[in-house]
Amino acid sequence: MKKIGILFGQENTFPQAFIDRVNQKAVDGITAEFVKVDQVEQAVPTEYAVIIDRISQDVPFYRAYLKNAALTGTDVINNPFWWSADEKFFNNALAVQLGVPVPKTLLLPSKHRPDDTSENSFRNLGLFDWDKAFEKIGFPAFMKPHSGGGWKSVYKVDNPYEAMRAYEETGKLVMLYQEAVDFTDYFRCYCLGGKDVLIMPYEPRNEFHQRYQTEMKTQGEAGEKLLATVKDYTLRLCQGLGYDFNTVEFAVRDGIPIAIDFGNPAPDADINSVGPENFEWVVEHAANLAIERAQAQQPGRNNLTWGTFVQKSAGQKAASAAGSVTVGEAVHETNDLGATGAPAAPKKPAAPKKPGAPKPEAPAGSVPKPAPKPKPAPKSAPAGEAPAKPKKPAPKK
Repeated sequence: MKKIGILFGQENTFPQAFIDRVNQKAVDGITAEFVKVDQVEQAVPTEYAVIIDRISQDVPFYRAYLKNAALTGTDVINNPFWWSADEKFFNNALAVQLGVPVPKTLLLPSKHRPDDTSENSFRNLGLFDWDKAFEKIGFPAFMKPHSGGGWKSVYKVDNPYEAMRAYEETGKLVMLYQEAVDFTDYFRCYCLGGKDVLIMPYEPRNEFHQRYQTEMKTQGEAGEKLLATVKDYTLRLCQGLGYDFNTVEFAVRDGIPIAIDFGNPAPDADINSVGPENFEWVVEHAANLAIERAQAQQPGRNNLTWGTFVQKSAGQKAASAAGSVTVGEAVHETNDLGATGAPAAPKKPAAPKKPGAPKPEAPAGSVPKPAPKPKPAPKSAPAGEAPAKPKKPAPKK
């Protein structure tokens, strides 16, 4: 029997509904329950094939537990290793490379020095040019932490005075300084399994419990085209980052969806805020995803999802180490990577060329053949090198 578990904190409606839905499906060999964590020992597997993580962003003990679980074969949704490395400034930079529009954004050094540092720790850091930043980003603008969520320590500023006053309050936080987007439509999109997308009209300016009580303003063919673009951008981002359970938010300006927030691996799924229809969608698709992953899970193996960014990087490194494929071929090979992100087997070395042409280098780790006996060195040698002396012929026996 394979167990699916959910690890959660203060939320009430989604965890129980998720467990009930998985068990109601009565899939042979699959059961679901709340995760039970007691004694955690290094390199010892858990009893769960799959764990859906809804709380470790706030509890470091749980994050360490999940990494150990993933190492020993549990499929954790979302990947705790990537979530530990992820942050909003990098997400924005990756979105640009993925072809998804994002607001203009600058990274600000913290107002106060981090603990255990001095002025000597920042000898590489130049003086930040605020006038240039104001010119680049404009007003209004937002100042918000480069990592984290929940609208904590977020400031909207309308002039240089407000920007400097907000910065004074940020302490040791590393902040983003980002243009505000004046939008006509706004969407929040669930994405599960890197393939299923639910687009929800959303109004972030409403009270929290009323944000989903809105409708899309763009209708007809333009509306259909807009929704298709929103779905495409959502899939690009979630597949690039490697998130199985995420929400992506878009502000629509001049008909163009601009990704505002897209690193939410424990997104709100409470029936009292998202509404019954959206709640039903996420419960059903989360249950199906967990069952699918439990059936595919292999004990003792790496069962995590890794985004295309990591897959391509790993594929290029593997190709470089093998010395047998070009970078372009390595990127092409990453299209065949599985959910674990394991690189495909390197191609065999190319066959030696005809005599007279240089032979290809052997793959890293291969045993080289004995080198042929050197010929007498030429009369002249490159500058700075002494000509090699020819070896004396071996005496005949």
